[in-house]
Amino acid sequence: MHTHSIYNNMVRGDDGAWSTAYGPFVLKSALQPVFRRLSGSVFDIHSFQGLVRADRNGEPFTPAQFFPLVDPADLPEIESLLRSIHILNTGILHRSRALAFVSFSPSLYPDPARLRLEFDRIRLAGHEAGIEPRRIICDISGAIAVDPDELARNVERLREAGFRISLSDYGAGDTDMERVRTLRPDFVRLDGDWVRDYMHNAAGFALLKVIVRQLSDTGTETIFERLEETWQVDLCQEFGVSLLQGYALARPEIAPTSFNERFPEMLLPLAPERKATAFAGVTAPETRPLDSGPPDSTRPRPTRVFGKRLG
Repeated sequence: MHTHSIYNNMVRGDDGAWSTAYGPFVLKSALQPVFRRLSGSVFDIHSFQGLVRADRNGEPFTPAQFFPLVDPADLPEIESLLRSIHILNTGILHRSRALAFVSFSPSLYPDPARLRLEFDRIRLAGHEAGIEPRRIICDISGAIAVDPDELARNVERLREAGFRISLSDYGAGDTDMERVRTLRPDFVRLDGDWVRDYMHNAAGFALLKVIVRQLSDTGTETIFERLEETWQVDLCQEFGVSLLQGYALARPEIAPTSFNERFPEMLLPLAPERKATAFAGVTAPETRPLDSGPPDSTRPRPTRVFGKRLG
């Protein structure tokens, strides 16, 4: 490994956060937590997803605005740099169990030697951040059309390097489930738009439950993302989904973030059900008929507890 391979073009600010640059653009990390529901209304941060925040002379650019301005020949290096700063910025939070989600596009690294270099860079960033490979999740978009056999080989190489695997943008098609069975990811991030749509009716609710059960049968954990309303978070208990992300829980924040103050890490990795009584603020989940629609927003809600326990 070569240290300069990840530290070229990277800057550490006075607040400890890492950033990088591309031409006139300053690129920073925004981290958004993925929470695990431990019991009832008790949550702990499971992982952080790294998201790019670009600005040019103080003018912000969304990822959808920024990436089309990147020369295609520069995309592999930009993705590599962003992975490194996301991992390093997750590390400055010094959480002992939190995982790091970083985007990985295997199609950008068709040469095996270049792919091995990327593995080295990820491991080096993790080493510097105090995050071992098994806590780094390489998130692969399911919406990107690639050769399935080549994708399977690259996923296996990632797994052999010690990293975990996630598939994002998962839909309800037969090809999506077939891809899961082939790639055997650790996590699947269900497409937030259609998850929210399906939550509104009994037929969609039933389909989501089937999908979650099918994923669980393959050994894959499901993540519901882009949850924007409290009732959506509450309803996830009925799907058996414990990994949740969205504005209803926490918005992304530019590193170094306030998450340690807002959501302190639990002292012990207690099992969700066996130790449920050890946590503060646990309330039994509300049950509703499947066709009753979203809960009444005026109905009293259990108090959520983040990263706290009694005693």
